[in-house]
Amino acid sequence: MRHVAPTRDALDRRVLASPPLSHWSRFAGFVEGEAWPDVESLNSLWPGPSGFRFARQDAALLADGLHYEERIARLGAIATRPDNWHDLFNAFVWLRHTALKRALNARQMAEIGVMGPRERSRPQCALTHFDEAGLIVTLRDPAMLVAWDAHDWHRLFWTHREAWSSGEARVDVFGHALLEHALTPGKLLVGKALVVMGEADAIACCAEAIAAGVALRDPQELRPLPVSGVPGWHPEAGNEAFYMSAPCFQPLRPGRVYPPPLSSR
Repeated sequence: MRHVAPTRDALDRRVLASPPLSHWSRFAGFVEGEAWPDVESLNSLWPGPSGFRFARQDAALLADGLHYEERIARLGAIATRPDNWHDLFNAFVWLRHTALKRALNARQMAEIGVMGPRERSRPQCALTHFDEAGLIVTLRDPAMLVAWDAHDWHRLFWTHREAWSSGEARVDVFGHALLEHALTPGKLLVGKALVVMGEADAIACCAEAIAAGVALRDPQELRPLPVSGVPGWHPEAGNEAFYMSAPCFQPLRPGRVYPPPLSSR
């Protein structure tokens, strides 16, 4: 069933005070205000010349006949539907993680060059999954990766909860659809993650790996992570039983093996 986000009038603005939306507080005024922002307001937030702009998606824009990714690559125009949560969060991600978005667009264009605009390759599926529901997870303790490999969610989140609380383990939400889902209070969120071991800039590490074509070549590279298990991200995350009973904590599928993490060293 397709997710339906709350309307702007019905939005429970308390969700903005909890992760992941609290991590995007720079843009809170565009979410909690009574009126939808227009593309001019969003374009005013670019930190400097970027070569990109948000463009209102209407019949005039679509008349160019270009694929969404082609329009970005050729014209720098990011089609943005008015009064739309999904596209609003997409704009926020472009503004914060421009290098990552550029890397995804370049890879999509390379695949379109091979497949054409109507067919989709496995790399395109991986790129899209990450764009919509992506997480970048930074870990320092290899034992946490072992727990994750086994879908031992109790050990990953409960036994190692101090690592999540102290920042030794960290999640950055990149997927704009995942941010849209977070508008629904108490919703169980599951993202698709790239994991980085080390202490350097994990986001830059992922951007470089994607741009170089060494990451997101196949959807199977992405690790599911029930991010609602991170301490403080869900109202039930302080209850140990949550990690054994919530439906987001799925067991490992037989035969499923994850690739090694990216390294930031």
